[in-house]
Formats: sequence, structure tokens, C-alpha cells
Amino acid sequence: MNTLPPITVSTTDRDRLFALLDNFKGESDQIDYLYDELARAHIVEADAMPDDVVTLGSRMRFRNESTGKEHERALTLPHEAQSVSDAISILTPAGAALLGLKVGNDIQWPLQGHFLRLRLLAVSRT
Repeated sequence: MNTLPPITVSTTDRDRLFALLDNFKGESDQIDYLYDELARAHIVEADAMPDDVVTLGSRMRFRNESTGKEHERALTLPHEAQSVSDAISILTPAGAALLGLKVGNDIQWPLQGHFLRLRLLAVSRT
């Protein structure tokens, strides 16, 4: 059984994501998963977001637990990804999985019949 860790999302990110998802054209499991994540998230005001939690615009370092490979990326909306160095879109499996995650937590995210297992190692905001 896949137990999801608690996540925290700011009101600002929630509103931006609902606007994105509500206007998204086409079917996508990632869209459904993001709606589910927003429904289960602990929602707080943007100025109350803990520093060690991933938000849109955060730079994060994470490890793929299956491969052991570490990555450093900035979490962005899809239209911002091209203008940010090392961006990862919120609509990718890893981007969606990491939203709201706290440093030290890991998550198993559904991906094409198996799970993507990621551990969040660090977060910074620019």
C-alpha cells in the first residue's frame, strides 16, 4: 500500500494550480493526481509556509531512490519552465510529486504502472 506523506501548499500556489488545471485541455493522469494532492494538502497563507517545504519557484535537491541519482531543479509552472535554468514543470511526475513535500520526506508517485520514489534533500527559495 502506498502511504503518502503529509504536504503543505500555500494559498497562492493552490490558486495558481487550480487556474492551470481548470484550463488544461486533454486527459492526463498527472492532472488527476495534482487535483488529489491539492485536496489532501494542508493549506496555509504564503507568508506562513515553512522554509523546508517545496513551493512553486523553489529550488530543490532530490534523489531518485530507485537509481540513487540526485537532481537539483526549480519547480515551475509549464509556461515558466523554458525561462528558468534547470526547471522542472509541475505537470511532470517528479514536479507534481515534490509539491508541498518537506525536506527529509520521501514519496512514491504513480508512474506508468509502477512508482517513482523520490526523497527531498534540500529546498531554497529565490
